[in-house]
Amino acid sequence: MCATCGCSDDAGVRVTAPHSHAADHGHGHGHGHAVDRDTRTVPLEVDLLAKNDRLAGRNRRWLAERGVVALNLMSSPGSGKTTLLERTITDLGAELPCAVLEGDQETLLDADRIAATGARVLQINTGAGCHLDADMVAEGVRTLDLEQGSLLFVENVGNLVCPALFDLGESARVVIVSVTEGADKPLKYPHMFRTADLVLVNKIDLLPYVDFDVDRCAGYIRRARPDAEILLVSATGGDGLDDWYSWLRRSR
Repeated sequence: MCATCGCSDDAGVRVTAPHSHAADHGHGHGHGHAVDRDTRTVPLEVDLLAKNDRLAGRNRRWLAERGVVALNLMSSPGSGKTTLLERTITDLGAELPCAVLEGDQETLLDADRIAATGARVLQINTGAGCHLDADMVAEGVRTLDLEQGSLLFVENVGNLVCPALFDLGESARVVIVSVTEGADKPLKYPHMFRTADLVLVNKIDLLPYVDFDVDRCAGYIRRARPDAEILLVSATGGDGLDDWYSWLRRSR
């Protein structure tokens, strides 16, 4: 069991290729006395994260040997991660070989959407789990059979808490926040934004219709991570995507 967040163990994890890919490429929380629980949880959490970090280091070396740049995309549900990936792969797929690991608790819905773009994709369903970990990613990249020099997008489970704790072996972390969520997300979930190399503020085409202060949100992000790069984008409208694509080119 994940001692950090209380989600279930690997028994519920399934790694699945969507049908089109296969054809082409042959929190429940424990209860009890708070003091007793804490005395058990602290060493378990340290052991869990230490093991994950070792596996993440292996992933990082394995990916580097093949020239693969892995980006860990994290956000709350509904921020527009999958739509952004669809648009990115459609626009850049001929230039940059792209592959995707899709993390969700259930369904192949997002993997099927990515498969429709022609990119290699694998769905990782975590069951009751609320995040991907380095072991899941290791199995995923082995199954994907990544092309040399490709760009690997890891779309983490929609959650602004636990994914921030788990190194996957990625080259960089991209956090996506949408203007429909409120400008205070970096204040409420500082650790997530503290780990971000890049923050994408998505759905800016909706700014005229929502109460969202871009400057205030940027200030909160800078409070958590002073050197984080911030880009304003709209995955549907196309605003700011050239800056995002330039960042991806530089990352390679």
